Amino acid sequence: MQNSGIEVLFEGSNLERLLGGLLVTIEISFVSIVIGTVLGVLMGLLRTLNLKPLQAVLRLYLEAFRIIPILVWLYVVHFSFTPLLNIDISGEATSILVFSLWGAAEIGDIVRGALQSMPKHQEESGAALGLSRIQLYRYILIPQAIRRMVPGAINLATRMIKTTSLVVLIGVIEVVKIGQQIIELGVIKAPNASFWVYGFIFILYFAVCFPLSRFSRRVERRWQN
Repeated sequence: MQNSGIEVLFEGSNLERLLGGLLVTIEISFVSIVIGTVLGVLMGLLRTLNLKPLQAVLRLYLEAFRIIPILVWLYVVHFSFTPLLNIDISGEATSILVFSLWGAAEIGDIVRGALQSMPKHQEESGAALGLSRIQLYRYILIPQAIRRMVPGAINLATRMIKTTSLVVLIGVIEVVKIGQQIIELGVIKAPNASFWVYGFIFILYFAVCFPLSRFSRRVERRWQN
């Protein structure tokens, strides 16, 4: 009787290796999201200032990440910039760098949009009370804008987690790469192994991203009410 292929998941340490690969995926995503959020909030605040040269630079930075595919960024940084600058950097570090810069660009635009969508009278009321610019942002604008930022930020985090599957192309051993290795080793004995291995990877990504998606929808509905 031909093997169904599911056995390959439980042979040796295959299951453990796949979960270890998922941990690498989560680690790259989590660190990138944290760094990207910190830099993105700063960029978002800068984009609300009325300084045209600065706005042009930050807008160009955002467009660079929206127009150029993340895979190209990974290749350029890992295979062009770091050798050119004679910097020895791992694939994981390159991934975190590129994903953090991408996150900063997108979070910055989310923060800018949320702050600029605040009703003008909120700012005028704060100014009438004698609040400084910093106090205005701290006590009035940012607390209200956070409600508008969170759904977009969570959606971005989900996209970043899914996009980490590209890092395999610069040599990072994450869950997709480990899945490929398991399939290649077991393809002769179990020709259908790819169905089960990729199916299991599908479930792993779903288990990580679905709670974030649900949380985003829940927060959005709650704050709308």
